[in-house]
Amino acid sequence: MPQTQTMTLDEKLTISNKAIALKNSGDLDGYNRLMKTVPMPPYLAKVAKEKIGKDFLINGGWNLSEAEAKFGQDWLNK
Repeated sequence: MPQTQTMTLDEKLTISNKAIALKNSGDLDGYNRLMKTVPMPPYLAKVAKEKIGKDFLINGGWNLSEAEAKFGQDWLNK
């Protein structure tokens, strides 16, 4: 589900550091789950849509709030 709140860089780094700690402890599921809460950068979301397909983004549980803010709410269907 899309997040409506903007994350600061410090918040993104804090989450990323916690996710890396999970990965280093062997919890790859926890790492993936936590990393998906960090907004995917719009340029990466655009490339993923073009190269992998919108279903990957829709079904993957990615936080697409920054892409939606940049490209509009219906960008995946354009």
